Amino acid sequence: MTTHTLHLPDVELVYDVHGPLPTADGRPPLLMIGQPMCADGFSALAAQFPDRTVVTYDPRGLGRSVRSDGLTTSVPQTQAADLHALIAELGAGPVEVFGSSGGAIAGLALVTAHPEDVVTLVGHEPPLFGLLPDADAALRARDAWMDAYRAKGFGAGMAAFIAMTSWQGEYTDAYFAQPAPEPAMFGLPTEDDGVRDDPLLSERSLPVTELVLDVAALTAAPTRIVIGVGEESAATVTGRTGFATAAALGLEATMFPSHHGGFVGGDTGYGGKPEEFAATLRTVLG
Repeated sequence: MTTHTLHLPDVELVYDVHGPLPTADGRPPLLMIGQPMCADGFSALAAQFPDRTVVTYDPRGLGRSVRSDGLTTSVPQTQAADLHALIAELGAGPVEVFGSSGGAIAGLALVTAHPEDVVTLVGHEPPLFGLLPDADAALRARDAWMDAYRAKGFGAGMAAFIAMTSWQGEYTDAYFAQPAPEPAMFGLPTEDDGVRDDPLLSERSLPVTELVLDVAALTAAPTRIVIGVGEESAATVTGRTGFATAAALGLEATMFPSHHGGFVGGDTGYGGKPEEFAATLRTVLG
């Protein structure tokens, strides 16, 4: 693996290349993107593709990629511009993309703006809450985790986030009638450290989940688009948004092993089944 920095006018974009460029097998590089996940979140998945050149990166303002634009929000269209510049920097032609969660949304924004950059996009469980039949309730549940974070800090915010993202099915009165979850239930800190800039729990990621799909542009693009859903998370909010995204694009969702982070290694506390997940991804990519 080699690490590089792409110097853009308002960000130092750090990325890692696993394998040679040009690629040894003649296939496009496989770009793995997350949001707010950085490159290190893909280490277990990248290890399953020793025969491929894999590229991972830290989105602007996250991890090693320091931004200088004075902004803090994560905007899919801005991330698409960053990815377009990164793909040009690689100089290996159009790429294949695996995008997870907010990274799937960034991938959709990339294909919308620069369809010539991507041969195949595999977007796994993009959290586009506005596509759900219970969108208003889902957004209310999302706002509740941000309210908890603003009021009491990381532990309370993350506990509310876990409660929302583990709920099965639509958000009903039964969901909202529950007492606020206690951080200690999940082994989370109970003390407030005073920090309010978490990229997941704060308002910084609102533009990601609020992206409006340009269905006409995406369906007209030459890019092959695959929307993935985890077998274990199919009834949770991100599984449901995966199905809804696929339906909006006139596609059938593709099932992947494990859950929302099914490609993650077991050393994270949220381990999935990276070997099985990679086997499915390999099949999907062809």
